[in-house]
Amino acid sequence: MKRTLAILLALLAVAAVGAQNFTIVNGAEPTSLDPHAVEGVPEHRIYMALFEGLTIADPKTNRALPGIAQSWTFSKDFKTITFKLRNATWSDGVPITADTVVKSWLRKMDPKNAFQYADLPAMYIEGGMDYLSGKAGPEAVKIRAVDPQTFEVKLVGPTPFFPDMVTHYAFAIVPMHAIEKYGNNWVKPENWVSNGPFVLKEWRPQEKVVVVKNNKYWDAKNVALKQVTFIANEDLNVGYNLYKSGAADWIDAVPLELMDEIKLRKDFHVAPEYGTYYYILNVTHKPLDDVRVRKALAMSFDKKVLVEQVTKGGQVPANSFVPPSTGYTPAKGYDFNPEMARKLLAEAGYPNGKGFPKLSILYNTSSSHKKIAEFIQAEWKKNLGIDVELVNQEWGTYLDTRSQSHNFDIARAGWIADYLDPSTFTDMWVTGGTQNDGLYSNKKYDELIEKAKTQTGAERMKTLSQAEAILIDQDMAIIPIYFYVTQNVIDLDKWDGWYPNPMNVHPWKFIRPKTK
Repeated sequence: MKRTLAILLALLAVAAVGAQNFTIVNGAEPTSLDPHAVEGVPEHRIYMALFEGLTIADPKTNRALPGIAQSWTFSKDFKTITFKLRNATWSDGVPITADTVVKSWLRKMDPKNAFQYADLPAMYIEGGMDYLSGKAGPEAVKIRAVDPQTFEVKLVGPTPFFPDMVTHYAFAIVPMHAIEKYGNNWVKPENWVSNGPFVLKEWRPQEKVVVVKNNKYWDAKNVALKQVTFIANEDLNVGYNLYKSGAADWIDAVPLELMDEIKLRKDFHVAPEYGTYYYILNVTHKPLDDVRVRKALAMSFDKKVLVEQVTKGGQVPANSFVPPSTGYTPAKGYDFNPEMARKLLAEAGYPNGKGFPKLSILYNTSSSHKKIAEFIQAEWKKNLGIDVELVNQEWGTYLDTRSQSHNFDIARAGWIADYLDPSTFTDMWVTGGTQNDGLYSNKKYDELIEKAKTQTGAERMKTLSQAEAILIDQDMAIIPIYFYVTQNVIDLDKWDGWYPNPMNVHPWKFIRPKTK
């Protein structure tokens, strides 16, 4: 409580400075400020303040807008894309060139670095997977600096959505000269170099990250905010109280127990989001290696009751992993069917749950994740006669457990699209993928995902749909729970440039005080 009070008083002092300072309750402590080493929403928000890639997300549509690249052109077959860079510099004045982009992307894909998300660029760039897997050296990757201001990419297939993809931090441009000079210490404030609308001023672990306007940013004249403060806090009640007191300007999650009250607020904004809340099943752990068990778990809790009585925020029950998408047919999945679930469990050797080993559900610190897990825990006990325990870990530890050690049975997860295409969901589950935390593997699935990269239009969508049907309908490698909606609290009578959008991505350069 003392720490919370101290944060509140400090932020109230900041809020009094003026409307050009902005504060967000940003959830968990960031695992890193190196954009190549991060993988979560809290880090993404900080990334958008400190860095700018070749493209950035439109604040209304999330489609690609020019960033460091002022323009781009495709070849007729959409397999080669050429970016024209603008005259821009790092915050220390060093020019950003096409060679900078080449070195940055090779750093991301370097197998020695073992960065999460490295397969996102590698899967789509010719030679990328050969380099990432260690089969070839960096020379195999078909990216090159044509001249100081021209960057060319050869793609494995026609990829018209590539500029949208490049808005993601997996394609970040990083200050190689600073990294070479300072090593891992380049992220410290005293060594900091970046190219976004803001630069790092302060990082107090477990408390806050403070960024201030970067006057060397190429579009600095159109950046209205002078300072953005990111509060590291996972307690939704504390976050809501900070907002109500005026110590924070934006929160993107609210306490479930206060949902009925918060829904009545004028500054509460709900909108459909291109993302899915789901449970990862570690298919290498017994008895989760049995598809009958996995399907039984999926059928034995009522998602409709969950979203109506627990989350209560307008979420939509999900049987597929890919949310509804234009031109795409999602997997059918499985409805609530406890009778069939019990039958499958008995066939697997656990009649009425007898002899079923105790499993655990892993989640990261948040009252909402806990309440969801408690609901599912009770449903599985009631409908299957099995016991599961709940395991809570803080954000960084939770990510390590999920993505590095894979030492879990069932883990909560959420996936918000990296770009607006079904492949951002289906690409995750290829054998050995960096986001494939459940260690799922199906040769046919891998073949379909690879096939889709050479296709376009309806044919491509059909192939992706076939792959998802294997993932969900056949193998039930994960359990989709609900499709997200954004739940933001921000006063839009006070702030301009912030809009509800399908990925809940809000570039900081566009946010500004509202003029009367």
